[in-house]
Amino acid sequence: MLSITPIYASLLAILYIVLSFLVISQRRSDKVSYGDGGKPDMLKVIRTHSNFIEYTPLALLLITMVELQGAGALMLNLLGLCLLGGRLSHAYGFGRSPQIVILRQIGMVLTFTAILVAAIANLVLAL
Repeated sequence: MLSITPIYASLLAILYIVLSFLVISQRRSDKVSYGDGGKPDMLKVIRTHSNFIEYTPLALLLITMVELQGAGALMLNLLGLCLLGGRLSHAYGFGRSPQIVILRQIGMVLTFTAILVAAIANLVLAL
């Protein structure tokens, strides 16, 4: 039974909804129903939202498999915190005007770390 990954999946789902509402709000503000309308702020919220959805599902899938293979709570919480912290940091840094580049970079490093460590853990646990 999964007991740790669902916590992080739920927190990340809430973040996804927040990012979605930021896109909706910007669309209303800029009166853009499709695409970015050539507006930099619209493009920024779209890309912040898109970047989240490009990385989060794979990371959660890998962490779920690590949990299903019996990894300990410490490993799972470190992976979950790494992913959650990474996604929060990236979204905040990328979404500001001007961007907070260091937060964006930290966010991607944490996200890539969670994905890579989870992938390696899966290989080790499966072999």
